[in-house]
Order: sequence, then C-alpha cells, then structure tokens
Amino acid sequence: MHELDAGIVVIGNEILSGKTVDTNSPFLAKELREIGVTLKRVVVIPDELDIITETVRDFHRQFDIVFTSGGVGPTHDDITIEGVACALERQVICHPVLEEKLRSYLNGRPANSAYLKMAEAPEGAELIEDGAVRFPTIKVENVYVLPGIPDIFRQKFLALKSRFAADPYYLKVLYTREYESVIAGFLNETLREYPEVMLGSYPKNNDPEYRVKITFESKDKHYVDRAFQHLITLLPEGCVVRTEG
Repeated sequence: MHELDAGIVVIGNEILSGKTVDTNSPFLAKELREIGVTLKRVVVIPDELDIITETVRDFHRQFDIVFTSGGVGPTHDDITIEGVACALERQVICHPVLEEKLRSYLNGRPANSAYLKMAEAPEGAELIEDGAVRFPTIKVENVYVLPGIPDIFRQKFLALKSRFAADPYYLKVLYTREYESVIAGFLNETLREYPEVMLGSYPKNNDPEYRVKITFESKDKHYVDRAFQHLITLLPEGCVVRTEG
C-alpha cells in the first residue's frame, strides 16, 4: 500500500493572536496517525490572501494530502476558498449544488451576499457528500477544505476518514523511573540495532509514578516488538514502571 503523507494549514488571525486555541490540528494529527498517514507539517497562518495562496500551493506540491482549517464562513476575512483557488490556478465560482443546499436551508428566506459567499468553491472542485453532514466538503485536487469550528471540523473529517486509510502504525510504550540521562545510552544502542523504529523519549517532571515515557512506533509490528524487548533487556533491573501496547 502506498505510504501517504499530509500537511495541515490552519488559517486564522484569531489563532495567531491567542484569542482562540487551535484544537483541530492536534485532533487531526492523532486521527491520521491511527490510520497510518504520516503528518509531515502543520503551519498556522493569518487571513491574508497572498500567504494562504503561497502556503497552499507549497503544501499541494509537497504532500499527498492537504487539509485546511478555517476561513470558510460568510465574513470579510473568510478568504480560504479564494486562496485555495489562486494556489491551484482556478476561478472562484458560485457552486450550483452548494447554492441549492443553502437556499433549501434558508427555506424561503432571502439569500443575501453573506449566505451566497458560503456557496463559493474553486472551479472544478469535487463536493464530498455524507449523510451525517449538512453541507458537503470541498475537495480540489489533493486539498480538503475544512471549517475552523472544531465540532464541524471533526464531524467532517470523520466522514472522510475511510478515504485515507493506509498501513497503520503500531505503538508500544514504556515508562521508567530512571532519568533520561541515565537511559540515553540504552536508547542509542537500541536505535543502532533497530534504526527504522521511531523511538521517542519524553521526560516528565514531578510525577510520582515515572520520570520518562518511551515510545516505539513502526508499521512493522514485529519490528516494534523486537526493538521494545531489546531495550527492556538493556535497562537496569526494576526501572520499568509499566508498559502499554
């Protein structure tokens, strides 16, 4: 199965100013990891057309899958659609399917310019329908345009998730009482023996249970198991608090 990688473009002045905390990219990072997609980069950028265009164009060329978050509402600073269209050298159109859905949603109320702005899409975009989501997700080439509102962002991604399934990552975790400085040599030796394993070491201060969390990841389950057991044989007796996976 082809190895897929991804990039996330988070768009919004409110994120950069600290008014809003981005929860979409951590959620997406975790979801992508579970289905075997390698997240390569996350970037937060302002609501500025030139920056959106340049960033989306760059991500589009670098990664198999690109997700944008934010900037798709009815107000003046919602310019993600225009930015994606510019990045992929397309025109912005009022998509007839989106317009029809908006008018149905309005149920006879007038569709002002703010509502019609939400019917915009880059020319040639694919609309991905899902029964659980009121409005379809816009996809242009390898770029998926998602809203910034966390609940809707999550709902839309979960409706898309099966599209991206690749070989899953396998994870094992070990917690130790020793300081990182004590076990660093053992970690290095494990990596020399198992260079393809993704080995992470995460110290934690002032925790009565453990001092370092160590993670092992690979798409080869047996390789993870062997690397994990190798490190355990190297560690001082009694230093392992618990394991997971």
